[in-house]
Amino acid sequence: MSSMTELARVTRRRLCCCLCCCLCCCLAFASLAVSALTADAEPYPTRPIKLIVPFPPGGPVDIMARLIGDKLSSSVGQIVVENRPGGGGTVGYKAAVNAEPDGYTLHYNGLTALSVIPALSKSFEPDAKNAFAPVALVSSVPFVLAVAPRIPATTVAQLVAYARANPGKLNFGAPVGATPQLVGEMFKRSAGITFVTVPYRGAANSITDMLSGQIDMVFEPTSIVLAHIVGEKIRPLAVTSVWRSPYLPDLPTMVESGMPGVVAVSRTGIVAPAGTPPAIIATLNRAINVAVRSQDLRAALQKLGAEPVGGSPQDFAASLAEEAPKWIELVQSAGWKID
Repeated sequence: MSSMTELARVTRRRLCCCLCCCLCCCLAFASLAVSALTADAEPYPTRPIKLIVPFPPGGPVDIMARLIGDKLSSSVGQIVVENRPGGGGTVGYKAAVNAEPDGYTLHYNGLTALSVIPALSKSFEPDAKNAFAPVALVSSVPFVLAVAPRIPATTVAQLVAYARANPGKLNFGAPVGATPQLVGEMFKRSAGITFVTVPYRGAANSITDMLSGQIDMVFEPTSIVLAHIVGEKIRPLAVTSVWRSPYLPDLPTMVESGMPGVVAVSRTGIVAPAGTPPAIIATLNRAINVAVRSQDLRAALQKLGAEPVGGSPQDFAASLAEEAPKWIELVQSAGWKID
């Protein structure tokens, strides 16, 4: 009986030793795991963030990008806007798509361009629409149909009549592959008219040529034309939103002007290369939403005739899914390609 008791005591001691060893190993492993996670979870960002704009400085997309970039620089970290124009927006688009998905390269663009560039460019694969991860929408702004003062039209109906009486005489300026060109194509089809489209690298260039008498008409966001309208350097005929713009309340919509098929707004926002960590997307989204709700940014946007948007990445994705089919059908039916 004594030997059995002694055996039990030895067994218990051995079992306790094994349990202690296992517990020590588990604690050591947990400590190493926590250390590894802490090492990986470096604060973001630790260096400047590049925000690629696919158009030249001074255009509507560039203006919005710089406004939000300045605001985020004071909350998230330094944002450096990099203009990469060319190829109808494809140069900047490709630079952003091919960037490392680490949160240090972002892309600022409009929903329309994000939708149609893969359809317009032969160099993109069919699934290029999934090349970006939406972060957040920033602004929404309608387009204005405006003409040079020398054009004898004060309404859309008068412009259509003039175009029909002078087929091919009107020169329409628009950035290649950008939303203004697509809205111009919408107008051409709805009105059953013809005009010559003059391609530009960006909106600022087309407006400059319009002011100097080189082109006759444009569709550009209020953020670009509002100051020129107020200065009576160009003549607005209609706005492309469903409702009248609060910044141009006397200006009718295209729908009110007899063009129900010409409805469009420019919604712009920030995207990141696909594969960017969700935690980084969430950090940026929170910062953008705080920024667009701030009084100073809202005032700056509204001064340009734009409305702040914000929302979740899912809201951005839903808007993109809603917009894309309309624009893709338009460019495909027109047979357009930009490379």
